[in-house]
Amino acid sequence: MIFFFILFLFCRALFAQEKKENKVVVKVLSFNILHGATTNGSFDLDIIANVIKKADADFVSLQEVDFKTNRAKKYDLPTELGYRTKMASVFGRAMYYDGGEYGEGILSKSSFLSTRNVALPYSKGNEPRAALEVTTVLKTGDTISFIGTHLDHLKEDTDRVLQAKAINKAFANNKYPTILSGDLNDTPNSNAINILESYWKASYMKKNTLLTFPSNKPVEKIDYVLFYPRNKWKVVFRETICDTIASDHCAYLVTLELVK
Repeated sequence: MIFFFILFLFCRALFAQEKKENKVVVKVLSFNILHGATTNGSFDLDIIANVIKKADADFVSLQEVDFKTNRAKKYDLPTELGYRTKMASVFGRAMYYDGGEYGEGILSKSSFLSTRNVALPYSKGNEPRAALEVTTVLKTGDTISFIGTHLDHLKEDTDRVLQAKAINKAFANNKYPTILSGDLNDTPNSNAINILESYWKASYMKKNTLLTFPSNKPVEKIDYVLFYPRNKWKVVFRETICDTIASDHCAYLVTLELVK
């Protein structure tokens, strides 16, 4: 009888360990990098890279990303940061700017099956915006999609509302579990965020949203990680990384578990 009881405990422990090892955990970082300038104007990409390395995220969405602009000393910022963090990189143009391009960047520990850059609507005279998507296979064999975006920053929310609706429409039929990450330039319960949350599940807690801007003394939340389908992801942990030199935004780090 004792033998069977010990065998039962052993099998249960083995099953629990196997279940734990089979968990699919994904760490996601949203980080507005201030086009590489740093808040003291030093243009030190290693400072930005160190924040990313400290977070040890599997996927990073980068906003305010310069590609060979004059102000960024003709650097290709996603490639440079990818080199410094040993991650794969891709850039998505939102507009031509200052002798180069400006838009979104994604860093990933996994290579890409495919990439897609979706131009978002904007009013004449306002700044163009984009949503950059990558699809990849994790080490566990699971395929997911990851989107980085940066919505309009103006006080009037006309463009943000249009862009939120466009994102919902563009990615509504995604084949794989999807994560949306970025600087959305609006606060919880705003029109644009409510539109996104009608489709996506947000990772933040309503009573403790983790403020992200400005990095030296955060007073509002404008950086987010959301996911879809709602029942395919579970939030494990969330935190902010507020390096006051690396950027005027805190980086927002969320650990998600893919629910089988």
